[in-house]
Amino acid sequence: MHPHDHPLHATAEPCGEEGRALCPVLAAVGVIGTEWRLVIVHRLLDGPQRFSELLRSNPRLNAKTLSATLKHLENVGVVQRNVVSTRPFVVVYSLTEMGIGLGPAARELRLWGERFILPRSRGRASAPDPHRRAIAPELPPVVPEAGPRVGR
Repeated sequence: MHPHDHPLHATAEPCGEEGRALCPVLAAVGVIGTEWRLVIVHRLLDGPQRFSELLRSNPRLNAKTLSATLKHLENVGVVQRNVVSTRPFVVVYSLTEMGIGLGPAARELRLWGERFILPRSRGRASAPDPHRRAIAPELPPVVPEAGPRVGR
């Protein structure tokens, strides 16, 4: 499936003027927006895998969720399903070109999670980085102006 054929891009002009800059982000989140989708993509970056290998990759993942996730990723063109043999029945899942294109995003999210989320979830609040720039500078404290008081 071509990215422009995705249901989020059903019209010739998928976004209005004010939403144009955000539209690709919304389209991407529509493809990979659940917990398991990007996890599966990240796992398949190591190479093609059988259903059972993917299922064993995370103890929280169950067969029903994995099956639905793989079907979605296949339908949107991120994963391809290849039947290797019919006796015994072996199916291998791999990434398409579109799926491989998610590699940098998946790797960056992993690094981000390792840096900012895992330390907190393990009970180790990380000390503030003195070299990290603030998103917005702190505002100076408000000092009342000296001058005549009105209303007295």
